[in-house]
Order: sequence, then structure tokens, then C-alpha cells
Amino acid sequence: MILRVSKIKLRFRLLTQRLASFEAMKKSVIEKAAVDGELRVFIVAGEVSGDNIGSRLMCSLKKLSPLPLRFHGVGGSMMCKQGLTSLFPMEDLAVMGLWELLPHLYKFRVKLKETIVAAAMFKPHVVVTVDSKGFSFRLLKQLRARYNQQHLDNSAVHFHYVAPSFWAWKGGESRLGGLSEFVDHLFCILPNEESVCREHGVEATFVGHPLLEDINLVRACKPQESKLEGLGKYSLPSEDSTVISVLPGSRLQEVERMLPIFSKAMKLLKDPFPNLVTLIHVASNSQVDHYIGKSLRQWPVPAILVPSGSTQLKYDAFGVSQAALCTSGTVAVELQLACLPSLVAYRAHFLTELFIRYKAKIPYISLPNILLDSPNIPEALFRACNPSNLALILERLLLDEEMRGKQVVAAEKLARLLHPSESGMSSKLVHYSDLDSHRNTPSNLAASTILSYAKR
Repeated sequence: MILRVSKIKLRFRLLTQRLASFEAMKKSVIEKAAVDGELRVFIVAGEVSGDNIGSRLMCSLKKLSPLPLRFHGVGGSMMCKQGLTSLFPMEDLAVMGLWELLPHLYKFRVKLKETIVAAAMFKPHVVVTVDSKGFSFRLLKQLRARYNQQHLDNSAVHFHYVAPSFWAWKGGESRLGGLSEFVDHLFCILPNEESVCREHGVEATFVGHPLLEDINLVRACKPQESKLEGLGKYSLPSEDSTVISVLPGSRLQEVERMLPIFSKAMKLLKDPFPNLVTLIHVASNSQVDHYIGKSLRQWPVPAILVPSGSTQLKYDAFGVSQAALCTSGTVAVELQLACLPSLVAYRAHFLTELFIRYKAKIPYISLPNILLDSPNIPEALFRACNPSNLALILERLLLDEEMRGKQVVAAEKLARLLHPSESGMSSKLVHYSDLDSHRNTPSNLAASTILSYAKR
């Protein structure tokens, strides 16, 4: 009888503990952090665009959080300015492609293990990974496995910023279901992603595209109206110069592949445009900076380097340019929003290109074309990405007003697509501080979601 009563008491105590842990899980992130007197955020970004997104999010968290914040993780110069001490250079993770990744696999495993150990020691309330899904998802998955092994009911909440591009690949949507095992919430930057993610069991919020936070600078810097004030001693050789912005990429690997092709294309444009000047935009990556600096010795036309770090300077450079040549990526959205007629180019390892041809289910590679389902921006991909073809398309882009006008008209449509409705934003935004409408930015919405999030 005594033994039976003891068993009943034990079961009751276990049930009480489970209910208590369940109630604790329902507390918001900020409520759980309040117990420790600070909010610990472990944040990881693996490339320049992710560094940009991560830094904006960190800035918004600092503005909105009622508690002191402590950051730890991996990031670049922009995130470090917001208070992050990176475990190692972000460039160690900045590799894209399939076959291009193979030589770096061992280094990736070492960095992944180092990051997991650092996260466990930091004991974060929140883990945020930004894009770079190959590294990010492995990190989140192994961290969640650790929590389960240690039977931690009060484990960190996992957020991933920028949903994987499931819409681009055959069978992509079918892979979403498994994300809910290690991702608690996805921040989507494109329309329609939120609904599809939720249909597949993944909590998600469409926060809008981070580049919308530059919209005021974009509108204030229309083509032919701005001056390169931020470049100080540099100036254009003459008023009748033909100016092309050149954006070869943010990863050393892609810049090494694309810049020589771009250089040969500029050489071919010297005859039709004798006053050609290039503004070469240098990403926030020391390896890329060094490589471009060396490459200028053989650059065939006058060039001005546009350093990273100043959004205003970047859009000033866009403003004095008549066209842009860029490697496929986030920059295509920037150029479209800036109403600068552009050509998107892309080359990769031939096996990576073969894989893309086989697996891709959309006809375009640049995001503006994908979202508007129209080839407003010309694309030179794979074998078509050669100097003669690039020069030919750029010449048309500089001279054909109808071709240029299509891109300008498309910019306003793109901006509307990338912005969540004001009503949707205001209903989701938690007012930890006084926020007026112009501060309802993607970063503020993401930060507010993190602070108010209660794990289900």
C-alpha cells in the first residue's frame, strides 16, 4: 500500500514538472530572458548579404529590447559594428556551388564543430541564422540534437532569416516539412513564401525584403542626378563619360571567376564608347578587396573603386552610372530598386551548371525577373556569359531607350511586391518602444517577432 502511494506521488510530481515545463515553454523569449537579466543572442551569417541583414536585425533588437543584449556568433564587419565579436572570419563560410564546395568540406566541418561548441557555452536564449542554409541548417539541427540529448526543456528558440529558395527547384517544397524539427520560425523576405511554409508545417512570417530599408536613399538618388561626393579625390574624367557600375560579387570564388570575363567585356566596349569609365563596387570582404586591387593593373579602361560600408556612396555610384554589369545575387534587386538598367551574368563550375539546368524549375536566375515573371533584366548565363556577348548586350542597354525603360517601369512593381502590407505589419508588430510608421521596417518586424515569440 505504501509502495503504491509512493508511485502515485512520483507520477504526480513528474506530471507537475511536465506541466510546469510546458508553461515555461509558452513564455515569450523576452520573459525567459528576464530571469537572467539579459537577452543572449547567438547569430550566424556566412556572406556579405547575410552580414547586412544580420547587422540590421541586431540594431533593431537593441532599439526594441527592454533588456540588455549580448551577441555572440559569426559575422562580418557590419555585424561587428553592432557589437558582435566573430568566432572566425565570415569569409571562411562564403563558398557557393556544389563542386566548388568539395575542397572546403574539411574546413567547414571544423568551423561547424567550433560554432556548435561556442553556442553551447554561450547558453543563448535565441539562435538566429541568416541565409547560408548549408551551414545554418546543419548548425541548427545539431544544436537541437544536443538539447534533446541533454533533456533541456528550456532550450534556445531557433530562427532562420531568409527562407530557402524552395520555389526555384524541382521537389523544393517537399523538403520544407523537415525544417520544423530544428527551425522554430522562418523569416521570409519574398511574397507567398509564408503561406507555403505554413502549409508544410513551418511557422513563418513575411517581413519584407531587407533592401526596402534603403528605399529612401534609392528614391533620393535617381540616375544622372547624383554626384560621387563620398569618393572625395576621385572624379569622372569628363562630363560626357559613359559610366558602368561593375559588381563582380561578394565571394572570392565568384569574383575570381567573373572579374576576368568582365574585364575582357570592358575592353571590347572601348571602341564604341571611347570615354568609358567603370565604377567597380568592392564587397565587404578582405580577400575580394585584395584580389580586385591586384586585378586593376590589367583593367582595360579607367576605373574607380567604390568601397563597401556606405549605403549612400553605393547609391551615389548607381546614380551617376548609365548601366550596370553584375554577378547574379541580391545586387540585382538593389539595381532594380535604384532604377539602374542592368545586365545579370553568371558562370560556375560546369558540373554545378549542369546540376542547375537539371534541377531548376524556373527560367530566370535574377530575383526581379523571377518575381515579375518577365525578362526585364537581360541575363547572360553559363556559356552565354562570355566577353563578346556581355559587350553586345551592354551596348544595347546603353543605347536602347525602350530596353532601359522596361527596367525602370518594373522597379515600382518590384518594390510593391517586396513590401508586406502595412496592416499586416502593424498587427504583428509588438510595440516595445514608440514606433512610427516609417520605422515599420523588415528588421523591426523580425526583431519584434523574436522578442514576443513563445515556443509552442
